[in-house]
Amino acid sequence: MDKPGAERWLSGPWPLVAGAVALALLNFATLALAGRPWGITSAFALWGAKSFELVGGDVSQWGYWQAPGNAAALEAGVWGDITTVMNVGIMLGALAAANLAGRFAPNFRIPLKSVLAAVIGGIMLGYGARLAFGCNIGAYFSGIASGSLHGWVWMAAACAGNMAGVKLRPLFFDGEAGRKPVAKSC
Repeated sequence: MDKPGAERWLSGPWPLVAGAVALALLNFATLALAGRPWGITSAFALWGAKSFELVGGDVSQWGYWQAPGNAAALEAGVWGDITTVMNVGIMLGALAAANLAGRFAPNFRIPLKSVLAAVIGGIMLGYGARLAFGCNIGAYFSGIASGSLHGWVWMAAACAGNMAGVKLRPLFFDGEAGRKPVAKSC
């Protein structure tokens, strides 16, 4: 049963239309404040580059960091990158939302096969996001919102990848006892 009034807005779940409107407003605010559509993964590339530099590496000559915007981000501090600030805000907001909903319950007993699936999936998603110059936010959400064909192509590829992932799921997750059903995204 849904919670009444203000309690629902703080602890969820939000109505789908309200969530969609909130995402659209956040995308517009990002465009107005940052001068570009909402993105996520460029900060991860920056964090990786800065980490590599900390151990003595030099990424400044790599092709990706030759683009003027990327070079400026690399030259500046991590906290000078608006995408980094937004990503940290998203993570803190997610923690606060989970806490308000009474669902903050970290569990560090993760099966090794699940960790392997997360690592493989994370590497594939990260690599794909850099090839597509964005993830589901930058390439898909912002692409479709700006009327670009690449957002729709991204959606078709994501649906195919989702179907492959569902087929591979039994290799990494033993049994489904006690698990909630996974919603299909396509």
